[in-house]
Amino acid sequence: MEFRTASESGIIKTFRLFTGVRMGLVVFSILRYFVAGGSTTFEKWPFLAFMVLDAGLLFIYLSLPRLSQLLKRAYLPIGILWATIGPILELHLVFYWSSGSPPDRAAFILVMQTILVLFIPLVIIGWRYTMRTVVRFSGLTFLLDLILVLVAFKWSGGVDFNSPILAVAFLRTVLFLFIGNMVANLMKTQVEQHQRLVEANERLAQYASTLEQLTISRERNRMARELHDVLAHTMSGVAVELEGVRAQLRVDPDHAEELLGQSLHAVREGLTETRRALQALRATPLEDLGLGLAIRNLGESIAGQAGLQTDFQIDNDLRNYSAEVQQCFYRVAQEAFTNIAAHSQARKVQVSLKRDGRWLKLSIRDDGIGFNENAIDRDRKYGLLGMRERVEMIKGDLSIVSQPGSGTQILLAYGGKE
Repeated sequence: MEFRTASESGIIKTFRLFTGVRMGLVVFSILRYFVAGGSTTFEKWPFLAFMVLDAGLLFIYLSLPRLSQLLKRAYLPIGILWATIGPILELHLVFYWSSGSPPDRAAFILVMQTILVLFIPLVIIGWRYTMRTVVRFSGLTFLLDLILVLVAFKWSGGVDFNSPILAVAFLRTVLFLFIGNMVANLMKTQVEQHQRLVEANERLAQYASTLEQLTISRERNRMARELHDVLAHTMSGVAVELEGVRAQLRVDPDHAEELLGQSLHAVREGLTETRRALQALRATPLEDLGLGLAIRNLGESIAGQAGLQTDFQIDNDLRNYSAEVQQCFYRVAQEAFTNIAAHSQARKVQVSLKRDGRWLKLSIRDDGIGFNENAIDRDRKYGLLGMRERVEMIKGDLSIVSQPGSGTQILLAYGGKE
């Protein structure tokens, strides 16, 4: 039933569309009635006005979204009830003011139109609800016809004009049950197919998750074996060579020095292989967490080590930027945090990462001692130069605002394609 609920907005749009078509047909039928030479006595004008008002007010009702929010679940049933009672009343009014007069072709057209209009709520019920509701709807419409016939019979005292409308009501009820059954079964089949699709997607997601975990586990085991081989072989070889160094140190210093050199070479090679394996094993923060969370974790980590208070304002949706752009923002933030922790003597850091239209903007402000860019040390100058080079590569804008004693603010903006 969740699928039926999710499709209710589409049902209301379709309902409103058909009601608009019905309103157009009402106007067309009235014009055709006059063109076809239908009589226009004073008693028939209320009926014509009722037809226009019924269709027009229902169309307005279905066009007001506030009513949908106010009435909630009752909104659609009220519309269906309205779309049912109005045409039935119109049908009985047609028979009432055409009784006792010769057959009127224009009136016959109006009768057929009201019957066809009743298929609109029938299809909506079959679409939105179940076959049981369709049966109830068909029975209630026939009961309403019967009640109106009895009322008309009491007023008129005649019987002849009642039999045609009862025949029409009976035929319409049979058609309702037949067509409603088809619509309800089609919708039931669609709901079942949707449910099977949802279940298949869930199983596929579980399978994908299991496969991902299995792949990760296999990769970790492979890297563990590789690290074990690298470290164990390197360390065991170094241990043997160092034993030889100790044994030869006093006996043959030259040979001991040669063994020591071999040990150092083995250690360096083992260190290189270890770094390579660790680099392959470790995912980058951007791939793992995304830009916003990666910058937050980086800032909190460095701030925690330096004893800084932090204030982060980071938008949640920072996707769709290229890896180059995200890498630039991350490295600029990393350099800024490192400089703040090492040189600024700050107590607080404010970090803002926001989307502003097509712009992605990063602001990092501290309340430290600030600096004069011309007087900073070489290592820090190289860091700032690296930041500028990275920003130039993505064609962004970088500004650094700082004065001695007034803290520092780094502003990075990127307005290119996402």
